[in-house]
Amino acid sequence: MWEKRKMDAALVNPANRRKLSVIIVGTGLAGGAAAATLGEAGYHVKSFCYQDSPRRAHSIAAQGGINAAKNYKEDGDSVYRLFYDTVKGGDYRSRETNVYRLAEVSANIIDQCVAQGVPFAREYGGLLDNRSFGGVQVSRTFYARGQTGQQLPHRRLPGARAAGRGRHRGDVHAARDAPSSSSRRGAREASSPATS
Repeated sequence: MWEKRKMDAALVNPANRRKLSVIIVGTGLAGGAAAATLGEAGYHVKSFCYQDSPRRAHSIAAQGGINAAKNYKEDGDSVYRLFYDTVKGGDYRSRETNVYRLAEVSANIIDQCVAQGVPFAREYGGLLDNRSFGGVQVSRTFYARGQTGQQLPHRRLPGARAAGRGRHRGDVHAARDAPSSSSRRGAREASSPATS
């Protein structure tokens, strides 16, 4: 499916990229990578988040790790099994073609993260360690000391470097649609237990 999509997609001439604006909603790993890559390619990018800060995105706050079908523990893991577990974990509401593509490239993502310096946990022999996490039946979660989400943007994404270059050229603009500080304070006070 992905190979067919790549062949059928229309190409944009690099000279015309400056004429196009791209809106990206979300500032997690996917949104950050998309904004950085497109900004570096020459598009005008506007990136929006709805949290208080881009650092509060779900993928940045993730601590458990990243699932990948590498079958290190020889427990029968496969691309299809990762695909099925992911779709099932999403209550069958995920876009199956996207999930299957993610499962296909999951092993390469881990290899790329390691090459870029993400400090994943390792066994005593130096091999990457993984664990069973989040209800899966096999050991496929690669983790970085309970800080996986915080490690990835700094190490893996070209975001810090590329988005920085894009911002200096005026290509990447970040915006935030968050409640005002007074409404956040009111919500925080309402959710805190009353003291007597």
